[in-house]
Amino acid sequence: MKTSRIIAASILAAIWVQPVLGQAGPGRMAPAPPRAGEGEGPYERLVIRGATLIDGSGAPPRGPVDIVIAGNRITSVAGAAPPGSAIDSGAQGRMREIDARGMYVMPGFVDTHGHNGDAVKAPDPSYGYKLWLAHGVTSVRGVPFYFGGENASLDDKRRSAGNLIVAPRLFAYAAFGDIWADGAVDTPDRARAWVRWAARQGYDGVKFYNEAPPAVIAAAIDEARKHGLGTVAHLGQIGNAEVNASVAGRIGIGTITHFYGHFESLLKETSLPDYPADYNLSDEQSRFSEAANLAQQIVEPESPRWQDYLARQRDLGVTFEPTLNIYSASRDLMRARNADWHRQYTLPSLYRFFQPSRTNHGSYWHNWTTAREIAWRRFYTPYMRLMNDYKNGGGRITVGSDPGFIYQTWGFSYIQEFEMLQEAGFTPLEVIKAATINGAKTIYDPKGAEPPFGLVRPGMLADLVIAPENPLENFKTLLGTGFVRLDAHGEQVTTGGVRWTVKDGIVYDARALLADVAKMVAEAAASPDR
Repeated sequence: MKTSRIIAASILAAIWVQPVLGQAGPGRMAPAPPRAGEGEGPYERLVIRGATLIDGSGAPPRGPVDIVIAGNRITSVAGAAPPGSAIDSGAQGRMREIDARGMYVMPGFVDTHGHNGDAVKAPDPSYGYKLWLAHGVTSVRGVPFYFGGENASLDDKRRSAGNLIVAPRLFAYAAFGDIWADGAVDTPDRARAWVRWAARQGYDGVKFYNEAPPAVIAAAIDEARKHGLGTVAHLGQIGNAEVNASVAGRIGIGTITHFYGHFESLLKETSLPDYPADYNLSDEQSRFSEAANLAQQIVEPESPRWQDYLARQRDLGVTFEPTLNIYSASRDLMRARNADWHRQYTLPSLYRFFQPSRTNHGSYWHNWTTAREIAWRRFYTPYMRLMNDYKNGGGRITVGSDPGFIYQTWGFSYIQEFEMLQEAGFTPLEVIKAATINGAKTIYDPKGAEPPFGLVRPGMLADLVIAPENPLENFKTLLGTGFVRLDAHGEQVTTGGVRWTVKDGIVYDARALLADVAKMVAEAAASPDR
């Protein structure tokens, strides 16, 4: 590979294997439809009455509290007054109260690893956006939302900021070397020029793949820092011999996403992974099968090298974004394939994309055996341990879902990440902190600014999740499909789900959003062309 632009194109062609957005014909998506009567507000005065508050800082729940919002800002959080009592501010104009007695309020969730769909698997951008909002996700870092073509990510970002579409708050990262038309990005100087171009366009950051020479990546990261752009790296196998997670940390990367690069930095007896002689990276079943076997080649957890690696990354300020959910089908394919939400909320076109395929990225179920699943179960043990140890040592972990691949549907996969972080050893409060203020800080630190969301405190933006059940007791109650239990009479009842999501002071009925998505799915299933 001679240039980063060629690299970006090769990822699309050889790995992602999706239509390049922005071109004429079947590869181009329609823009997100305008917001028309969806969501209510913002209000001159909105009061959320009598809730139990989980504020995102890691503090224990407290309540009941009243949360008062003016426009799109929280103005006070105080001990609850009786529902229906007068508002002592004497404000005039549009007002609303939400009776949240017995409910739980949290900051809006932040998904730090998002993509939108494409014209083949999920052609309506609002499909993913509504599923995110229905699960309490009010901010998403797109890494990127769309690949290639035109600046569709920036258009969605602008329209979401103005609340012109139904979508979370969007932060657009561009894939390094992608989109611009000014030639090769194959030298440090050209890398810096590309980053300056991305900053002028309005991107919030850069997503790196590690196939480019280290000097080119280092120059781009340095330039990104100068312009307040965030950086995130997918350290795939092609480039790990030169840029693994240790190297990426030393040259200034902000976030390391997925598992790539970590174990390659912790090999016990070799300097490179010991791949079998017949290994072929282009065969995705081979690629993902052997990724699991890396767990057998690394140093022992808690060993000096393990601890030194984590301490160095923490001291360098690197954020880990584990995306545990996106590979979970590898350890239990039947469970992922038959998840409760697929029938009602997964588009037929998306479900077809998930099926065994030699072209669709992440559809590597050519012959997924018991032995392969067991290898992945064993892989998760040290990987989860690494993430938990990093958190315990003061490193930052965020919640990213990488939806739209490997049987992971928008929103649902985000809540599954909560469950898997808890499995890794995080307490529920630590999970909520990772999902809120940690994600917000990761987005805003490169900008040199304090995040305006991520906590429920006066002065913060009114991005909130209101749930009828205690998520700290059971994260499954946040799923849009709800949670099935027996009531006092021995009857099956479905409870839970997010009730309201507040984004920028606008109140969205999560159940109505899910009903919209269910309608999209039903219409697609009934159409012979879809």
